[in-house]
Amino acid sequence: MIRYALLAALMLAGPAVAQTQTAMNQQAGADWKAADAAMTVQWQRTYAAMKRRDAADTTRGGGVGYAAATLASQRAWLPFRDRQCVIEGAEYAGGSMQPMVQRQCLARVTRERTVQLKDMMWQRGR
Repeated sequence: MIRYALLAALMLAGPAVAQTQTAMNQQAGADWKAADAAMTVQWQRTYAAMKRRDAADTTRGGGVGYAAATLASQRAWLPFRDRQCVIEGAEYAGGSMQPMVQRQCLARVTRERTVQLKDMMWQRGR
């Protein structure tokens, strides 16, 4: 009876999708590419906002270097991301999962950076 219930549940769940490691690696790469594209859009918005903030700030001689600091932060973050994900992928060094793990890391860390960039778009008086 239990076997039939399990079989019925599996049939209702739909056909199983078998994936190869190559397909999973490709999907992880596509996820990273999408995360990177979203971060690039947010980067452009944030950097432009920082430039406007510098231009509008008449205190301390007109701006405190928000744009320069944001650019320096991004330039430092990029090698951090890449090196962090090499470390995470190294657990599977030489194996077929290594590229997938690295790309999953790249996607995750890039999405986290996108949130950080968005959070930098604070408004005064909030």
